[in-house]
Amino acid sequence: MNRLQLMQIFARVVEMHSFGRAAESLSLPPSRVTRAVKELEAFLGVRLLQRTTRHISLTADGSVYYDHCRRLLADIEAVEASFPGSAGQPRGRLRVDMTLSLARLVVLPVIKDFQSRFPDVELTLTAADRTVELVQEGIDCVIRAGTPEDSPTLVAKRIGAFEWVTCASPEYLALHGTPASLDALADHESVGYLSSRTGRSLDWNYVVDGESRSIRMRERLVVNDTDAYVECGLQGLGLIRPGSYMALPHLKTGRLQRVLTEYRAPAVPLSVIYPKNRHLSPTVRAFVDWIGDVVRVAEKSWKLEA
Repeated sequence: MNRLQLMQIFARVVEMHSFGRAAESLSLPPSRVTRAVKELEAFLGVRLLQRTTRHISLTADGSVYYDHCRRLLADIEAVEASFPGSAGQPRGRLRVDMTLSLARLVVLPVIKDFQSRFPDVELTLTAADRTVELVQEGIDCVIRAGTPEDSPTLVAKRIGAFEWVTCASPEYLALHGTPASLDALADHESVGYLSSRTGRSLDWNYVVDGESRSIRMRERLVVNDTDAYVECGLQGLGLIRPGSYMALPHLKTGRLQRVLTEYRAPAVPLSVIYPKNRHLSPTVRAFVDWIGDVVRVAEKSWKLEA
């Protein structure tokens, strides 16, 4: 096999986290995939993968080499895309990660549109709310809320924004009353949301007279999943502050009631984040453009009344 084929096989093994699944996706015998990685390691003189009976992972050298492989393969796709014909059409595997609530409420209801537009793309959608290592985990792009940190290796493209909504179930408000001011929050319980970045539950931030005010809420229950967080609010377990796209369906039915409407916070940006390559592959570019259009349409329904 030539060097390019070896690189393609190695990259697929990393992305599939398995020699067997990589062989299946490439329609190759498993022995040939194993032999290809060994041949590549022998040529480079380094071990690229750590292998156990249940798991494979990149070594430090393997992580560096995989990053270069991704860039080189993306460059080749970009060159092919510059010529007419089918070579530059989006195709192949694409792995995307986002929060479960965003997937369930925004993306999955319209995912058929993406599949019909790009029938040659094999999409793997994972749902998590944690920091991921895109290269190490073989993820092509992620969608995250909040202001992205500056990175020399990643691109963050803003695709929309939402607001935090302070709300509770009618049952909770009937028992505990409705807070009329931020100071009144001290007399209430909230459901905490555990941040994967900090390992602690999030404070509630508001803007008062042009200045930011952070409030540490009293919590008896803390969760780390957005759907579970909203469900706790629906069950009357405390005040919650979900994103507007999560709260609005329940606000419309009356299962949640908004409070402290006069206190707002800056909009929370939504960004799609992907590795920084000189040329973005046609497949990743197609998804980035598509999800940008989807969020822009959905965002119109997330607006809250003053």
